[in-house]
Formats: sequence, C-alpha cells, structure tokens
Amino acid sequence: MPDSEHPLSPPPPHGLRDWLSGRRFSLTARILLFNVIALGLLAISFFYLDNYRRQLLAERFLRARSEAEIAADALATARPSDRRAQIAAIGVRQHMRLRVYDRHGRLIADSFALAPPSFTLVDPATEPLLPRAARLLDRAMDTVLGAAEVPAYREPPVDRADAWPEVLLARQSGLTMVRQRAAPDRTPVITAATPLGRDGAILLALQNTPDITQSVRDARQTLADIVGGALLLSILLSLFLARTIVQPLRTLVRAAIRVRLGRDRAVVVPRLPDRGDEIGLLARAISDMTTALRNRIDAVERFAADVAHEIKNPLASLRSALEILEKVEDPALRRQLADIAAHDVRRLDRLVTEIADASRIDAELSRATFEPVDLAALATALVGARDARGDNRTCTVIARRHGLSPALVMGDAPRLERVFENLLDNAVSFTPGGGQIALDITRSDSRVIAEVTDEGPGIAPEARERVFERFHSLRPAEEAFGSHSGLGLAIARTIVEAHDGTLTARDRSDGRPGARLVVDLPAAVTPP
Repeated sequence: MPDSEHPLSPPPPHGLRDWLSGRRFSLTARILLFNVIALGLLAISFFYLDNYRRQLLAERFLRARSEAEIAADALATARPSDRRAQIAAIGVRQHMRLRVYDRHGRLIADSFALAPPSFTLVDPATEPLLPRAARLLDRAMDTVLGAAEVPAYREPPVDRADAWPEVLLARQSGLTMVRQRAAPDRTPVITAATPLGRDGAILLALQNTPDITQSVRDARQTLADIVGGALLLSILLSLFLARTIVQPLRTLVRAAIRVRLGRDRAVVVPRLPDRGDEIGLLARAISDMTTALRNRIDAVERFAADVAHEIKNPLASLRSALEILEKVEDPALRRQLADIAAHDVRRLDRLVTEIADASRIDAELSRATFEPVDLAALATALVGARDARGDNRTCTVIARRHGLSPALVMGDAPRLERVFENLLDNAVSFTPGGGQIALDITRSDSRVIAEVTDEGPGIAPEARERVFERFHSLRPAEEAFGSHSGLGLAIARTIVEAHDGTLTARDRSDGRPGARLVVDLPAAVTPP
C-alpha cells in the first residue's frame, strides 16, 4: 500500500482548517507556534517605542521653546555691556549653545566662543562596539517603522542667519521656531530660534539631547529582556506541555499500531492510571476497547473452531455412509445408510442455519429499533402457536401472568420471541412425557421477570454457566443424536444481554426436581 494510502497516514492538507486540525504539523509544533504567536504580538510593542520617542521629543521641543524664549527675555532686558556674559552663563548653565544674529543676519555672539563648550557632539569613529551596535539597531528600527529621515546636523561654513532656516522663519513670523537634526552619533540636536528684542536680532538656542536616545534604548532593552524571558519561559512551558500531551499520545499510538499489526498478542495498552485528565480517559478507553476487541476476536476464533468441529462430525458420518453405500448391495442396508445420510444432511442444515443465525444476531440487534413489547402477550401467543404446531410434544405448557402491572419492555419482538422459543425447546427436551412446563411473567418494580420452569432432572450448580456455552453437548439420553445444535441457550443469552438483561439458570423455587431459566429485563418506562 502506498504511503499516501496508509490507514495511519494523514490526508493531504487542504487549507487553514486542515492546518489547524493538525493534518500538517505535529501537536508539539502547533503548541510552540501558538505560544510564540502570542509572544510575537508582545514583540510588536517594540513599534510603540516610536510613539514613546515622539512623546519625548515633543516634550523636549516645548522645553527648548520655553528655554529659548526665557533666555531671549533675559538678554533683551540686560544691559548691552552684560549681554555677552549672560550669554556665556546661560549656555554653560543650561548646557546649550547660544548664537545671536543681528537684523542683517550677521553672527554677533556665540556662547561657545565666550566660554568653554557646555557639550561636545560625539564622533562615532571614537565609540566602542556596543554603542555602534545600538546605533545600527536604531537605524533598523527606523527603517522598519518607516520613520522620516532626520537631516544631519552640520556646522555651516559661514555662520550667518541664512544658514539656519528656523532663524529666517522666526524673523519673518516673529514666533519661536523649533527644529530637529541628527548629530553624527544619531542623537537629537534641537534648535530653537526666537526674536531677541525689537531691533530684529534673533537668538538661536541649540542643545544636544542624547538622554532621549538613551531613554528609548533603555526602554527597548527592558522590553527586549521581558520578551526574551517570556519567550524562553513560554518555550519551556510549551515543551513541558507538549511532553505531557504528546509523549503519552505517541505511546498510545505505538501500542495501537502493534495491536493492529497483531505482532504481539501480549502487548499492553497503557492505562495511565495516574492521569485524571482527557489523556488518561483516552488511554483507559483505548485499553478497554483493545481488551474488548481481543475478547471479541478470541470469541470469534473459538466460535470458528467450534463450528469446524461440529460440522466435521456430520460430514465425516455422511462421507462414510456415502462411501459404504456404493459398495453395499443389500437393499435394507442401503436404505439404512441412506437414512443416515439424510439425517446427517438435516443435521448439517440445522447447524448451518443456527450458526448463521448466531453469527448475525449482534449485527442485527445493533441496527434494530427497540419498541415497547408486552412479554405476557408475547408468551401467551407463543405457547398457543407451539401447541398448534405440536412443538410441545406431550408436555403441557402454560403461560401465566402475575400481577396487574403491564409487562412492557423495550426490545425487538421477533428476537424476544426467539428467546422464549429456545427456552421452551430446551425445557420440552428435558421434561418427561406428560410433564408440565410453566412460563411465568412478573413485573417487579423496574424489572420484568420471565421464568421457564420444567420437570426435568435440573441443572447441577457447577454446570449452570456451561449450558450457555455454544455447542454445549449435555442432552437427554433418550434424545436422538444430532437433534439439537447446542446453540439455543447461547443464542438466547446473547439476545437477552443485547436488551440489557440477564439470563441465568437456577433451581425450581418450590424445591421439586427441574430447572428454572430466568430472564431479567428492564421494564419500559410508561408515560404517566
């Protein structure tokens, strides 16, 4: 058989539904994937770092605007002789670089020229490996997020007002203008241009804010640590979950395959008694199912062996009779041999009929629709029909109903009739001529009890279970050999058990000799 047609091979995938149902990937892979997807959604939160950075920049823009306007107000009210000193002091104190341009756009003051620089832009070439890696990651995040390119900060060759667009805009509008540029190490450089006094001068305040970049990187690192730890924990938990689920399932699959292949009759399907979850329930269900199947297979094999044995005897007798018949000339002996052959043929026919009936009872009852059956009415009609046919021989068979409650059961009427037919046949065969057989029907609480009592020799206690075995051979001495197949009581018990009842053999309740076969069935629930 090709692999694609193997009974245990999964069908080819046909879309998302088949993928989710596990036809393509193993359970372990799906458990891992579903957990990683959840963490992947968490990882998307990295993109919210861009919003975090924008919020920091917006706050710093407001701060830069306020600081520039405050510095401009302070310088506008200062005496001209003190203005340069104040520019230097403000630059050092606020870590800014202040430039002042006159109304003609010429640079007239620079805090970095009046005092030592309050900050220095970092040269990327002098940075160690870790900051370089962080900067590469910044670029990657900007690319993924589609962030707008920030113009690089460069000192103009000629420092005039027209080298700074924000200075020109501030002069034209009379408002404070704020811009952002990127330092060589990609940290933000924020400039704020605001009017200074009323003579057309402009103050340009510039500051480098590496703390914003560091804050974003710290937040990203913290989030990366959380996601990484959660991912590791999720993978470990997923593997543990997969092990607790997949490993016992694989054990069950291997045991089921060995049972199916039939290579080891002693293979034990694990029951996993320590597990109270669905896996444990599945294991015990498969174990019970396997045991039931083995019992059924063993029963079928025993039945087949018994059938072969039972058919072999009449076949051997028939063959012997036919072989001798060819050599015998005596008409009387030939008639005797012909009678033996005819008896064997009838015996074979009876055996084949009974065997076929016994083999299909389970299948027919599994498909049958049970309906309410009045056992008392069924028993009365059956006894009358047997009397009319002469099946009761010289025995007197009476059907009696005890009590006024209806003797209704849910079942298949023809099969229940077969039960009492077989029980009465058995009772008639063991009851002496002129004896009496009683078929009593009683409703007891939620049960309906049917008893067939005869006047035969009875059944020894040690044989009361064996009489229900197939092809049981204990028959009355005066009965003609081969008159019964030995399947009657076995068939009757099979039918009764299919109706959720029991069939047992007991002594007579009055102490007299004889057997009592008791059928116990659940009563049908009648509407109030």
